[in-house]
Amino acid sequence: MDSERHSQRSGLRGFSINRLIPNILTLAALCSGLTAIRFGLQGEMRLAVIAIIVAAIFDALDGRVARRLGVTSRFGAELDSLSDFLCFGVAPAIVLYLASLTHAGAVGWVVTLMFPICSALRLARFNTALEADTPPPAWTGSFFTGVPAPAGALLALMPLMLSFEIEAAWPRHAVVVGVVLVAVGGLMVSRLPTFSFKKGRIPRHLVLPALLAAALVMGVLASAPWIALSLLGLGYMCLIPFSVLSYRRQAAQDRKAAESAAAVVPLRAVDGASTPRE
Repeated sequence: MDSERHSQRSGLRGFSINRLIPNILTLAALCSGLTAIRFGLQGEMRLAVIAIIVAAIFDALDGRVARRLGVTSRFGAELDSLSDFLCFGVAPAIVLYLASLTHAGAVGWVVTLMFPICSALRLARFNTALEADTPPPAWTGSFFTGVPAPAGALLALMPLMLSFEIEAAWPRHAVVVGVVLVAVGGLMVSRLPTFSFKKGRIPRHLVLPALLAAALVMGVLASAPWIALSLLGLGYMCLIPFSVLSYRRQAAQDRKAAESAAAVVPLRAVDGASTPRE
């Protein structure tokens, strides 16, 4: 009898379902990335791009769900990085190689290799930054260093998405795809600060306009999805200069605050030393 109770109690002490949900979402993203490669090998480029977009949606959800449920873990962070490398580094590069760069021979393959390498370097830098001895200021959480992997994958796929809507050969040309792939890979490993929308807040007076803008974007996505996604990518690129200016402004304010705090301490020490003791 006691052994049965002990087994029941030990069973209750196992992992809860809530702890598994974020990892399940990460695995769903991983499956979507692998499926994108399968569609690419079959020549179904539209389905391949859709699978990568689905992987990006799952990737956006898993971290938020983990934080909401309070079940973040080192295992989940490592699994997420491995999934990001495949879904947004390997899968887009293979799809673009099969769609366009295969016609460029060895040069096309070299350009293809560069993109997942840039993705791996970026993710490695991100993981090592998490283990830094001195945590960065809180305001830096509103910025990424370089273009994040999911955004980089969608930016790299822009020429292919454009080719789905317009009847022209130039978007899929190996030169166009190669230049975009190299440029996006460079942005991923760059030190440019880019906006992180994870902690973004919308003022109350802008909630209704934001909802209307979201409805407009959804309408455009429903009527011309590939053009809409390409325009969103261009809009994201246009935000990079503003993110750099915002980061520099925040850094300047933080530096001035640190200098002011450092100047106050010696003044207090001098005042304390000159004050006669009773």
